[in-house]
Amino acid sequence: MFSEKIMKLAEEAEHDLASLFAEVDAISFFNTGKVMNAFREYRVSESHFAPTSGYGYDDRGRDTLDRIYAMVMGTDAAFVRHNIVSGTHALAIGLYGLLRPGDIMLSITGKPYDTLEEVIGIAGENNGNGSLRDFGVTYRQVELGEDFEEAIRNAGSRLKVVFIQRSKGYMNRRTLTVSEINAMIDRVRSMTDAYVVLDNCYGEFTEKEEPKADLLIGSLIKNPGGGMAESGAYLAGSTRAVELAGYRLTSVGAGTEVGASLGMTKSMYKGLFFAPHVTAQAKKTAMFAAYLFERLGYRVEPRWNVPRSDIIQAVHLGSAEGLCAFCRGIQKGSPVDAFVTPEPWDMPGYTDPVIMAAGTFTQGASIELSADGPMRPPYTAFFQGGLTYESGKIGILTAAQELLNNSIE
Repeated sequence: MFSEKIMKLAEEAEHDLASLFAEVDAISFFNTGKVMNAFREYRVSESHFAPTSGYGYDDRGRDTLDRIYAMVMGTDAAFVRHNIVSGTHALAIGLYGLLRPGDIMLSITGKPYDTLEEVIGIAGENNGNGSLRDFGVTYRQVELGEDFEEAIRNAGSRLKVVFIQRSKGYMNRRTLTVSEINAMIDRVRSMTDAYVVLDNCYGEFTEKEEPKADLLIGSLIKNPGGGMAESGAYLAGSTRAVELAGYRLTSVGAGTEVGASLGMTKSMYKGLFFAPHVTAQAKKTAMFAAYLFERLGYRVEPRWNVPRSDIIQAVHLGSAEGLCAFCRGIQKGSPVDAFVTPEPWDMPGYTDPVIMAAGTFTQGASIELSADGPMRPPYTAFFQGGLTYESGKIGILTAAQELLNNSIE
């Protein structure tokens, strides 16, 4: 199935990565302890998995899971719901919950992920669809690495949200570590009372702690769902910020006290239980990919021996043909829809055609084996996931073989 060249590189990779893999396992052990301590603290039992219907009043499983998320994330409050359809939806809930007409939202890590552009109103036709801009919210940004203090001073009392994106998204930049994010937050809080909102997607459980923002937001079909949750997202943070986001989730006055679980609660509990381990498997897969493709002559970010604060691995293929071949290989190496050939398409919410490979049990689940990238230079594949290291390794080897078979090196 794989050439001798590919298998020899794989053997070298695992030899050189052995000590780093042990460090990943140690973080997984620590975070698993946090999750299990929270389960014990809140006396999780079979009764917490019982479904509710209608308004969902007094849903013990839902409310207890909210408290568990707050404890695990190190925050005052949280809510997690199966009917939040994506990370972008969750971020929109948080931003609309906190921002009011006349307020300023300031991103201090550059342009947010592509799917937030129309939410904010910096892309699209701005024709009254309901973006933050339509509601009178002003958006400003400072590129990552630039001094943001002047922007905070210039915004003055109108500044309501300072936005940070932990992961690189489709940008060619480093993912921020927890210590770097906390240092940024400390500087922000020394100058303003604005809420700090963090897009935490892809970062959960990659380190021993989570950042200390007013709102941490992430999707359950990424790290915290552990490959078990089939939909949903969480918002965790300060009591007031979570309360306001909860009012946007449902309605003012009702907030997080309503919402039927409809039998989805058990998969979210189970997903959180698996999350530290599955995240570790995805990190190992990313490290293996970085080593292998660097040895094959591609530029990768981050490199295989660099500390990681998310599960994303970027591989710069250099051409549209290379990006498509990489994604074909990932698809062929997947457990579901391995026979399908991915093609670029105009995906809703994105400014460029995007090619996506995702042979996943749950549609769009980034914690599973997947890769995607916009069809624009430098034609970068953003790889993430792998429910098990073994399956992730097979996917990576298949992608490498596809490139070699098509003489793309």
